[in-house]
Amino acid sequence: MTEIILASASEIRQTLLRNAGVDFSVVPARVDEDALRDGMLAEGASARDIADALAEMKAQKISAKHPAALVIGCDQVLTLQGELLTKPESREMARDQLLALRGKRHELLSAAVICENGKPVWRHVGVVRLMMRQFSESYLDAYLDRNWDSIRYSVGSYKLEEEGVRLFQQVQGDYFTVLGLPLLELLSYLTLRGKLDG
Repeated sequence: MTEIILASASEIRQTLLRNAGVDFSVVPARVDEDALRDGMLAEGASARDIADALAEMKAQKISAKHPAALVIGCDQVLTLQGELLTKPESREMARDQLLALRGKRHELLSAAVICENGKPVWRHVGVVRLMMRQFSESYLDAYLDRNWDSIRYSVGSYKLEEEGVRLFQQVQGDYFTVLGLPLLELLSYLTLRGKLDG
């Protein structure tokens, strides 16, 4: 049977696939995300195209070394009023991001691309719209104190599956997409390909 490889070190993505009964191995892709993102932004690319391109780049890199496998590449971007937010580089940056998001709507885009023999054979970009509540700055500081070690690798400085859910008043869209993987669409494709019982 064709091997399935997840080209991501993300623990939550691994947990989602494992919980869904998918047999896979993990081979994280080391790519220069910043260079691709910055180049595409300079060319006026959309957030959707950037998420998709980053996911494809990761999948292709690992697929080149494992051509017979189905390699899943993933990426997630957050857009606020047309501006792309990235993972916070410091606690101060996380605080600034959350203050910018406070009381506003933003979009989270989770892209997944599957490559086989170095070429994309499936892709999907899930979109979730989120509304952050008007939290107090004292709550924000306490939230950062409690959660910094966990959220430092999260776009937007929150994790909806943890205390970050308390920052929100509304979420429109698929929960798995918020977590960084359009899981239902991915499972449907793997079932159609005969990689999962259906």
